[in-house]
Amino acid sequence: MEQFRVLLVDAAPGPLLGRELERLLGHGLAVTLNLRRVTDRAAVRAEWGDRVEFTDFDPFDEAALLAGAVRDGLGHHAVKSRAGVPLRAAFLAGAAGPGPAHRLRVIGRAGAGTDHVDLAAAARHGVAVTHTPGSNADAVAEFALAQLLTLTRDIRSYDAAAHRGEWRAPVAPPPELSELTLGIVGAGRIGLALAGRARALGMDVQALARRRDTARAPRPVSASVPAPDPAPAFTSAARPAPARASASASCPAPALASASASCPAPALASASASCPAPALASASASCPAPALASASAPCPAPAPASMSAPRPAPALASTQAPRPVLTLPELLATSDVVSLHLPLTPETRGLIGRAELALMRPGAILLNTARGGIVDEQALADALRDPAHPLAAAAVDTFEHEHAAFASPLHGLPNALLTPHIAGMTRGAMATAALRCADHMAALLAGRPDGIPVATA
Repeated sequence: MEQFRVLLVDAAPGPLLGRELERLLGHGLAVTLNLRRVTDRAAVRAEWGDRVEFTDFDPFDEAALLAGAVRDGLGHHAVKSRAGVPLRAAFLAGAAGPGPAHRLRVIGRAGAGTDHVDLAAAARHGVAVTHTPGSNADAVAEFALAQLLTLTRDIRSYDAAAHRGEWRAPVAPPPELSELTLGIVGAGRIGLALAGRARALGMDVQALARRRDTARAPRPVSASVPAPDPAPAFTSAARPAPARASASASCPAPALASASASCPAPALASASASCPAPALASASASCPAPALASASAPCPAPAPASMSAPRPAPALASTQAPRPVLTLPELLATSDVVSLHLPLTPETRGLIGRAELALMRPGAILLNTARGGIVDEQALADALRDPAHPLAAAAVDTFEHEHAAFASPLHGLPNALLTPHIAGMTRGAMATAALRCADHMAALLAGRPDGIPVATA
């Protein structure tokens, strides 16, 4: 029986590397480990040298990546990445072409997004692209809440003042979370996980779902709660916004303070639903392989409540789905905090630009833990520099240009909270993604695709 060869282009960090290697080897795979991002290379060589092959190259250098994948003419049946290493048409043509003895058949991503892969080229070359949707839903939802609280309570400025020996009190008290409306763009696993947490904290939560998100939601069984229409494709802000139905709903959240006010930035909000991501039991286990079907099973989204239904009491909020909003302009105009939870696709690229930012409420906050290309960074920077603009602050964890190419017009803006794409990097989330990705690749290589998520163009 042929032994399938797998190249780990970027290793899992710390002790998780050992668990990842054991899982792959346990599936009978021959592993080549790229040492470029390994901290203690000598220790890894000493521990794994008799079971694993090693290489060392910069995975973000396309020529070096291709050379590593097809080295010695052998090639690899599968390539696994964690950090979103670009796998474009030229790489796929070389790794899956007739040159290497073992042509590339599977790409595994230890994470949810697959925008780093040219999916159309992968399909042309017969390469299956698998990923681990939902593996970091809890982690990203928690991080969005951290962004929200940091900005709404102006924690950074108070910390800086205290370190200077200054005792500062708020010029104007900020609103509490229960006074704010959170608008979630993208009601998938992460969006719903955020919504549940935000509702538990008393926030009013509304969400704009993609068609795929809506298709996963069950139909309500009660005749008194009508089923919502399928969410339409995202509506451009250039089109006239419909009447703001939610603006007249009971208990609307008050508008935040003006962006030019001296009070700290208003509280952030988050979006999610009553279906938080399931506990990642396998992440803390001693490495038993989870059943592949259950590992990739989506968490079903609950049916959204009727638009005319009264706002539930905070004590019950975490059990309710976010209120559905049908267009992006409506959500932007009726939310105090807008949190983005979408994949980067041709439809979502540049979704938030100058026109969309101008629709936001005075004093609003934008959170982006999704993908950098969804937001026009220059437009966002210009908005944050303008004291008359309705947008007061933004928290950005993902950028158009990342890693060694990291650059952004948001650099240096005091009302922009910037972090280096770390929202999903918790111990549990990374372990779940790494082990689940190993299982997915092994199943696809063995011709067992049932229950394995595969991304398509």
